[in-house]
Parts: sequence; C-alpha cells; structure tokens
Amino acid sequence: MDVDIPQKQGALVILCSTVCFMLADKVLDCGLIPKSAQTNTLSQWRYKNILLSLVHSFITGLLSVACFCWQPAMAIDMSSTYSWYSYYLVTFSIGYFIHDLFHMMLNDKSRQSYELVAHHIIVVSCFGLTIYIRRYVGYSVMALVVEVNSIFLHIRQIMQICGISREDNIYRLNSIVNIATYMIFRFPVWTWMIIWLVINQNLVPLPIYILGSISMAILAVMNIVLFWRLLRKDFLWKKGMGMHKKKE
Repeated sequence: MDVDIPQKQGALVILCSTVCFMLADKVLDCGLIPKSAQTNTLSQWRYKNILLSLVHSFITGLLSVACFCWQPAMAIDMSSTYSWYSYYLVTFSIGYFIHDLFHMMLNDKSRQSYELVAHHIIVVSCFGLTIYIRRYVGYSVMALVVEVNSIFLHIRQIMQICGISREDNIYRLNSIVNIATYMIFRFPVWTWMIIWLVINQNLVPLPIYILGSISMAILAVMNIVLFWRLLRKDFLWKKGMGMHKKKE
C-alpha cells in the first residue's frame, strides 16, 4: 500500500516528538525521581534518560510488531509497502533519537555514551532518509521491532541505578526475559534485515545500499558485543566468583 503523506507532516511529527520528550525530561525533575537514584547528579540524569528510553521502547516496540500484524506484506516488501501508522511511528522514533542524542552529548561523556551517540547518528540518518524519500519505511519499522527487547534492557538499567541486587529474584527474572527477548527479537530481526538487503540489492540504489550495509555491519557488531556483556555481567559472574574461591 503506497501512502501519499506530505513530507511536512512527517517533519511536524518529528518536531512534536522531540519537544514532547524534552518536556517529559523537565517534568521528571519535579520530584518524580526516587531517592535511590538521587545519589549524585549523574545518577539523576541517567535515571531520567533511561526512563524516557523505556517509554520510547515500550511504544515503538509494541506498535512495530502491531504494524506487521496489521500489514504482514510489509515484512516481505519493505521497500514500498507501508501505511500511515507505520510511517508516523518512524517519525515519532526519529524525534526521540534526536532528543536522546543531544541529551547524551550534553550530559554524559563516558565511553559507553560515545557508542550510543554513534548508534543514534546511524539511526537518525537511516530513518530520516526513509521518511524523506518515503521508501524503505517497512525496513525502518522492522528495525524498531528490536525495541521489544530494549524494554527489558532499560528495566535492567533502572534496577541497577536503584540499587537492586543481581541476586534479587525480580532482577534475575528480568535478566532471563532480557536474554530470551534478545534472542527472539534482535538476532532473527537483524538476520532477516541483512538477508533482505542482500536479496534485494539490485532493487536498492547503490548509495542507499552502501549506507544500509555499513549501518547494519556496525549495528550487528554492537549487538553482539552487548549480548556478551549481558551474559558476562548477569549470568557468568557467579561462575567467575566460584572459580576465584576455588583458587583461594
């Protein structure tokens, strides 16, 4: 279904989304940060940042899956098949990533933030191109399906900020669901996106194909590294402690 949506409307949704996340950030300053996250300025900022990321992941993750349920053909024809709700979902997400990009650049100078800045620049560039040319919207929506897993990634981060132990039952439950959704919603999705790009390379203009290939390669490496970090910190740390005790 080829939908004729004026570019100005897409730009307006991006602007509104960015402003809404900026306002939400200010609202959280009005006594909505738990005491456990108020140990220092950085902890307060990280709590707000991750909570807004959780909101974005919850909305885009569930709605992206819904988009494919409502329009299954978009999973096969990710170049020209899309609907108005999938189009506006991508524009909404661009607004969030623009807000979060500047949020991190102004407040966080850690090494991990530089990785996320690179991720956000890639996402905004790719999503922005699809909205501008009004093609490959389905490809962008497919990329948003991984946000289902990001819900549990962000819950994990919030638990850490609030001082919940890795041995706590609720943390362990989230860790299991986190890894499970990682394997269900990240690896298969990225694999299909790479396969689709390879199969349809003759139908994709060379500049877009190069941009897509480089972006997918970078994001694939980042996802593998993140998966290993999760395994090491949430599941393998006990094994490491056990080996250390035996040596003692």
